[in-house]
Amino acid sequence: MDVLVTYDIETKTLAGQRRLLQVARLCEGYGERVQYSVFECRLGSAALARFIAELEGSIEPAKDSVNLYRFSGTIPDAKLSLGRAKPHDLGGPWIL
Repeated sequence: MDVLVTYDIETKTLAGQRRLLQVARLCEGYGERVQYSVFECRLGSAALARFIAELEGSIEPAKDSVNLYRFSGTIPDAKLSLGRAKPHDLGGPWIL
């Protein structure tokens, strides 16, 4: 399934800055960054459950927020981009 992930991590403290880095790295492992705090992911049920558990363990619920939006189809089918687009192929091979 395709999932859009957005997050807002409190960064006023050093601990918050560490959480931001941890959440960003976690999201990079599951999907592709399309904006600073927005990722597009293509995940199976088990990977999604693992991702959610890892996110829950990485944030401070009273200070941070993470939103996951699941799409019944694919993100490219639901997406309308205006302005400068960052071309990428969600679910395609990753070249590092």
